[in-house]
Amino acid sequence: MLLSMRIESGAGMSCHLICVDPAQAHEFWPHVAALIKAAMEKGRLSNYADVEHSVRNGSALLWLAWNGEKIKAAAVTELTSANGEKFCTIVACGGHDRSQWLPLIAGLEAYGRREGCAAMRIYGRRGWRKLLPEYRTTRVLLEKPLVRNSRP
Repeated sequence: MLLSMRIESGAGMSCHLICVDPAQAHEFWPHVAALIKAAMEKGRLSNYADVEHSVRNGSALLWLAWNGEKIKAAAVTELTSANGEKFCTIVACGGHDRSQWLPLIAGLEAYGRREGCAAMRIYGRRGWRKLLPEYRTTRVLLEKPLVRNSRP
């Protein structure tokens, strides 16, 4: 499985979107683990070990933003179903030099369409809203700390 998409940024830099074959995910994971882990720790929405396990067992896909020299970002997607509809969810995404790879989300959306998904979903921090204006907020996560020293 390989999806390759090239995006040119305004600065003349380009990144390719690469979907890692699940059979090879274990080879790439050590190179992106820190990016994924950092994003997940900031977002506090799911467990890093569970996401890693899903990638390594093939139930989630690992995607890379590659500029020809370096991995600039990594993302993990999962296909889920709810009430008869299928969704492609970005459960983790982290990287550097966002302007070079953020447009690659179009490739993830194309994958979701090919898989028959009704919509893309993103689990992430509030800041993604302003970066992705074509996405709308459809659910809210409410949180109340129950112990002192808990994150706000």
